[in-house]
Amino acid sequence: MNISDFLKGSPDGFDVQGPKVICSFDVFGVTINLTETVAISWLIILAVTLLLLWLTSGMKTKNISKRQVAAEWIVQTLYDLVESSMGKHWRKFAPYIGALFTFSILGSLVSMIGLRSVTADFNAPLAWALVTFVFIHGTNIRTHGFLGYLKGYVEPVFVMMPINVISEVSTPVSMSLRHFGNIVSGMVITSMVYFALSAVTKGIGIAFLTIGIPAVLSLYFDLFGGFMQAFVFIMLTMAYISNADGRAETAA
Repeated sequence: MNISDFLKGSPDGFDVQGPKVICSFDVFGVTINLTETVAISWLIILAVTLLLLWLTSGMKTKNISKRQVAAEWIVQTLYDLVESSMGKHWRKFAPYIGALFTFSILGSLVSMIGLRSVTADFNAPLAWALVTFVFIHGTNIRTHGFLGYLKGYVEPVFVMMPINVISEVSTPVSMSLRHFGNIVSGMVITSMVYFALSAVTKGIGIAFLTIGIPAVLSLYFDLFGGFMQAFVFIMLTMAYISNADGRAETAA
């Protein structure tokens, strides 16, 4: 084997693509694609639903089980996080914040069992960011009224209105791109390292480099990186929503 053949790497090549389309169907002339992101998302929803049903079944007030202790600890930790970040006034958002975090972290961790990360599809974090966007402006309108809401865009100088509008519209874009960019970059880096190591393995004829090193990288990018991105996403969500209400309590 010469140097040029060695540098070519794996004969299969290096290719990173978007989510595969499982099937397509038309609804009133509009083509809707069922992608693996949607399928995996529903698998996550099903798994979380079954887990919650198991954790909350047979709950008691006395002689509680370890399973109930775990369920109560999760709920209490979530509510404490929301209260410390947003204030007691915002406890009602705890289920939404919990759902965001769960979907985000599990959507990243599924890659560790051979599935494509849900968060590596820009549509997923963008959808979450758009829901947050609706909550932000819904809270602003409920607090200040519709006229007060519009007034916030034209004060103190009317000429600043386009900049204010662009700033608000950029919020879901920046949130989703930050989450998506970090997850997909980890996936690309891991794939590139695996491709490079496969070339080395091909050259020395011993398949051990493609087993250990990619696994360590996967732990970092999928586990640690996925957790951090999920945490950053919910912290930004809580900050944006609470800041939209001038009456919001100051977080302790």
